[in-house]
Amino acid sequence: MKGWQEDQLRAVNFVDGGSFFTTMSEMAAEIGFDFCTFAIRAPLPLSAPRIVIASNYSEAWQDTYQQNNYLSIDPTVQHGLCSQDMLVWSDEVFSQAPDFWEEAQAADLRIGLAQPTRGTHGVVGMLTLARSAEELTDTELNDKKLKLTWLAQIAHASLSQKIIPKLMPNSEVKLTGREISILRWVAEGKVSADIADTLRISERTVNFHINNAVAKLGVSNRTAAAVQAALFGLL
Repeated sequence: MKGWQEDQLRAVNFVDGGSFFTTMSEMAAEIGFDFCTFAIRAPLPLSAPRIVIASNYSEAWQDTYQQNNYLSIDPTVQHGLCSQDMLVWSDEVFSQAPDFWEEAQAADLRIGLAQPTRGTHGVVGMLTLARSAEELTDTELNDKKLKLTWLAQIAHASLSQKIIPKLMPNSEVKLTGREISILRWVAEGKVSADIADTLRISERTVNFHINNAVAKLGVSNRTAAAVQAALFGLL
């Protein structure tokens, strides 16, 4: 492992939640970017996944972004939800959201890139770095790509460790082998009677294990238990 990688790991591993983003912003500045944002999205609840955003963008821009619900139309966010590739800002990237792009540039966010990340339990993250001037050349991008990717990964790992237990308190639940096998059949749409026949156990035993899994996962029914267990990588 290279020296700068070790330095960054040491820096993020020994800071508390309050100073974590200050450390990240300093690392971004060392790479050549004035602005830094890291967002992390938990997969639950399905209807409105929880999102945590840390940013040193101006308060005015953050207020504008929130008030106009730009999260729902931001092309970089849409990209991050379906790809792990780095995305460099350009007029083409924002062509479907011209008003958003115009306001971002007015807020001195003209040059930038987004690096999505993926973690366990379906958690998605994205590091966004920006500056007001100096075009991002291919040479600079090639020189810094490894550092940019590495920074995104350690930001995701460190922030996940700090906040995912709060956003998804049941993410570390342990299910028994029998509970897992039964929830797999539930996920396939099988009813208790069918599962009992397949596993050669009583329907009462099937329901007993389903109820235990529902209680452990903190959900209201078997379908939700199967979905959550799948998201947590238990199935």
